Amino acid sequence: MNILIVENEAPAAGKIIKLLKVIDNTIAVLGVIETVEEAINRLQESPLPDLVLMDIQLDDGLCFEIFETVNVEIPVIFTTAYDEYTLKAFKVNSVDYLLKPIDEGSLRSAIAKYRKLFGEKDPFRRDFRQLIHDFRSLYKSRFLVRIGDKYRSVPTGEISHFHINERNVFLNDNHGRDYGVDYSLEQLQNTLDPRRFFRINRECIVNIDSISLMYSYSSSRLQLTLKNREKCDLFIVSRDKVAGFKKWIDR
Repeated sequence: MNILIVENEAPAAGKIIKLLKVIDNTIAVLGVIETVEEAINRLQESPLPDLVLMDIQLDDGLCFEIFETVNVEIPVIFTTAYDEYTLKAFKVNSVDYLLKPIDEGSLRSAIAKYRKLFGEKDPFRRDFRQLIHDFRSLYKSRFLVRIGDKYRSVPTGEISHFHINERNVFLNDNHGRDYGVDYSLEQLQNTLDPRRFFRINRECIVNIDSISLMYSYSSSRLQLTLKNREKCDLFIVSRDKVAGFKKWIDR
């Protein structure tokens, strides 16, 4: 079994590694990651771990930002000193939720639970997880944008929509900020995950997670309200796109 540890406290990470060796000396620890950003990057690379042991509070934020940015198919055992995030943890790929300080008995039980649920010796299961990862890697996971003389990497999970303004294409993030990108909407359609992004008209591609409401509009069209945005003509699903949009949104 290959395990990745996401933990920003070195003593806690060291203790987990020691306990894992006691529980099963065939377990391989692929590494220790301390931040949300590092975890996002690592979980888009190969080889994928079979299981992740993940602290909730990391150096640069809560670990739930990872799940909002990338699609994580790998089972996770959460570790934390607080019990306030239990419900949120079980809404994602949680196998178990361990409170610190972690002892051998609780970690052993969590590993046993993982093995019962996921059958680590099943090669088809592991190959299928890798296949899902490889398929998703075909699409862009982030965009490099310029802000004056600086650059910022924007994960696709933070993108509200792309739109055209005076023949230029802009990325609009979840905070309402526009950044110019060197892509046409046609090129973006080929580089974005079609399960998350849909071109609703000639001027706009929206992220499914940014849609808050949908309204019937004239000429058999739909009008969308995006989170933290006002209604506007930019977010109208054109008549020829309505049928495809309904299938996409209701898949």
